[in-house]
Amino acid sequence: MSPEGLRKVEAPLAGTILSVRVKEGDRVKVGDVLVTLEALKLENEIASPYCGVVRSVNVKAGESVQAGAILVTVEELAS
Repeated sequence: MSPEGLRKVEAPLAGTILSVRVKEGDRVKVGDVLVTLEALKLENEIASPYCGVVRSVNVKAGESVQAGAILVTVEELAS
């Protein structure tokens, strides 16, 4: 696995993680929801911008995160 193929999915806003819908090793497609984040009293579904395999999940439900925090790392696969 080359580091160049790893893509980070970051929190767009500061908030609280409501749910994590993937685990390490899961295959994801573009648009699959990875994490639900509550920010500014709204639920935001954070979708994968990549097609690939989840290599790390860096948050858990109930955790507070800052904008730019790395939520999930995806190894991008050629489509």
